[in-house]
Amino acid sequence: MAKLYFNYSTMNAGKSTVLLQASHNYRERGMDTYLMTAAIDGRAGAGRIASRIGITAEADTFRPEDDVFAMIETRLSKGPVACVFVDEAQFLSERQVWQLARAVDDLKVPVLAYGLRVDFQGKLFPGSATLLALADEMREVRTICKCGRKATMVIRQDEAGNAITEGDQVQIGGNETYVSLCRKHWREAVGA
Repeated sequence: MAKLYFNYSTMNAGKSTVLLQASHNYRERGMDTYLMTAAIDGRAGAGRIASRIGITAEADTFRPEDDVFAMIETRLSKGPVACVFVDEAQFLSERQVWQLARAVDDLKVPVLAYGLRVDFQGKLFPGSATLLALADEMREVRTICKCGRKATMVIRQDEAGNAITEGDQVQIGGNETYVSLCRKHWREAVGA
C-alpha cells in the first residue's frame, strides 16, 4: 500500500544521504525510482541531489508553480516506478504537498519526502507544515548539537559566527551559514 512519508530534520543531519541510499537500494534490486528536488537549490548543480559525503544523483526539479502530480504521472507513463523521492521538500508549496498525496492515493506510488522542519527563526516552512499535516508516516533524521543532545533547531549565522534573527526564510547555504542546535542552545544563540 502506497504512503506519503515525511523524513525531516535540521541542517546537516544527512537527509540527502538517506534519500540517495534508499533510492540506491531500490535500483540495486532492479526497481526504478523517480527523484525530484527543488530548483531553487542549485548548490550541487541544476537537477542534482548531492550529499556532503560525496554521493550524487540526477533529479527532475520542481518550482513553486509546477504541478508535481503531473510530473509524477508523466514519469509513470514512461515505465513503472517503485518509489518517488523528493529532496528539499520544505520548498514545496501547500498545493504541491496535496499533489504528492494525490499521487500516493490515485497513482498508488509511495512518495518519500525529505526536508527541513523549521527555519532559523524556529518557524515551520509551508511545505513542511503541510507534510506534517498530511503524511501517513513521519520519521526524524537525527543529528546532534555541540553539547551532544539531539539538535532540533538551526541558526543562521553571519561571517563572525553571530546568530541572525531576522531576514528572508529562504537563503541557500550550507555549513558556513547554518548550525544545528538543541532547543536550549538555539534559545541562547538567538537571545530567546
